[in-house]
Amino acid sequence: MTKPSCCIVQTTCPDEKSCQRIIDELFNHHLAACIHTQEIKSHYIWNKKIEHDKEILLGIKTQNTHFHAIEKLIKSIHPYEVPEILLLPIIDGSPEYLEWLINNISV
Repeated sequence: MTKPSCCIVQTTCPDEKSCQRIIDELFNHHLAACIHTQEIKSHYIWNKKIEHDKEILLGIKTQNTHFHAIEKLIKSIHPYEVPEILLLPIIDGSPEYLEWLINNISV
């Protein structure tokens, strides 16, 4: 059996409200099987200035084929001018977990 092409799409949000809106929309559109959130502290350069902010990191577990739909959805509702949207491939995993992931996302 060929292993499915799964990935984690990573993005950050400035607050719980925007984070929850993205999560709800991803689940409503059946684009994710699981989403982890974690409070983080981000340090970055924006408009030639060093910034330090608290953010919420989202780890969206999905299939590679859903990346562009997820990217479009995030860009349409995200409050940032340039949101982080990264595809992190899952190279391997337990077959049972990957099967669960695939079975909980509509194609």
